[in-house]
Amino acid sequence: MKSLIYHWPPKWLLFIFFAIFIVSGCRKQIDQLLVQNQTADNSAHGHLKQTQTFSSEVVVKWMAMELRLTQTATGANPFGYNPTRIFAYDGIALYESVVHGMPSFQTLSGQLTDFPAMPDTKPGVAYHWPTCANAALAFMNRHLSPNTSDANKASMDSLENALNTGYQSEVDADEFQRSVDYGRAVAEIVFDWSTTDGSATVYPPYVPPSGPGLWEPTPPGFVPAAFPHLSNNRYLVQGSIGGADPDPFPTYSTDPSSPYYALEREVYDISQSLTPDQIAQGLYYRDAPGYPVGGHYLSIVMQVLQQEQSGLDKAAITFAQAGITAYDALLGCWRIKYRDNIERPITYIRGVLGFTTWNALFNTPPHPDFPSGHSTEAGAFETILTHLFGENYHLTNHTYDYLGMPPQNYSSFSDMAAQIGNARVLAGIHTRYACTQGRLQGQRIAQNILNTLQFQKQ
Repeated sequence: MKSLIYHWPPKWLLFIFFAIFIVSGCRKQIDQLLVQNQTADNSAHGHLKQTQTFSSEVVVKWMAMELRLTQTATGANPFGYNPTRIFAYDGIALYESVVHGMPSFQTLSGQLTDFPAMPDTKPGVAYHWPTCANAALAFMNRHLSPNTSDANKASMDSLENALNTGYQSEVDADEFQRSVDYGRAVAEIVFDWSTTDGSATVYPPYVPPSGPGLWEPTPPGFVPAAFPHLSNNRYLVQGSIGGADPDPFPTYSTDPSSPYYALEREVYDISQSLTPDQIAQGLYYRDAPGYPVGGHYLSIVMQVLQQEQSGLDKAAITFAQAGITAYDALLGCWRIKYRDNIERPITYIRGVLGFTTWNALFNTPPHPDFPSGHSTEAGAFETILTHLFGENYHLTNHTYDYLGMPPQNYSSFSDMAAQIGNARVLAGIHTRYACTQGRLQGQRIAQNILNTLQFQKQ
């Protein structure tokens, strides 16, 4: 961490110190509001039990299902599927389906870009919030992954029905059906809104600009550019990328004394003396096989909720905030990637340094180097999860236990972000500058969102 901080511009040192000061009190504030829900008067709507009285079981189980959908979808086309978008819209639908059982919190209608009004609950009657959540998440996953396999569709049906069987034993038939209807009504509106974000727009084939230092498809597969028009999609929070752009990448040069040359040479030099632990760390965030970046972070959020044994209210807030931030951070990152079109290390190392058979630990993803997508997402998640769960949060990441990969240990979310950025350099697919600047970009976008979105009532 010291080496990373040393290179930050002084103005951003002040930003980070201020952010740490603010964040230190945020978890206490959120948790106090969640506790206040226990005594807040919710009788106006007849909600006999509030959201916080239920466990996060329904959320965790649907997160696991979403990971399964991501895993099977990316097996065939790892660069044609965007789990971060699904993560965001699922989280929004979940939150809106249960927020009326959280007296200190409010809808995001009127706050997210073009987000329509949500249906209200009926006064004087009770709702079963896990049933609402189950209906909303089942609807969203089916509609956001319409081309998933028949086996996955059957698994979604099975999960929804199994949860509902348990819920029907807890409430009367009227309350159960009312809750199902409400969750679906919310999800229908959220899904319809999601279809207007530009993600379905068909663009002409992308032709990357050519020239020294500019990105081009990389060996061995020479795969075409992934998501070159992604940043044209609608941002969920207006102003989320304001002032968040990374500092410019050093000017292209083949001069051995230049900063550009030094960045590329560092990638090669590191690759020549990797330890087994460094190789394991570099491979851990390959996410293929596994989950692309959005899916990997969904897995981390799921593990935090399980470790915390969070209630349904905290799970809904976390899912929504993390998903919204991840999506806008992704769009912001991709905007810079295809604006600057910086080449990948393998291109420079082979073409300029002359190591014509050099390879990274795994195939380089098909999009420009700067900024690093994993690092931008890591900076965003670092900021949001610290805001929600505090500094010095210890977590062991078991995402890829099923692949026999050693788990990754973090002493804080800041430590997690630093490790993720470093892993991309160790893997040989990013320059260090792309990772440090990407992380800063993610932090800034997350802070903009924290400053803009108001989950709590004022």
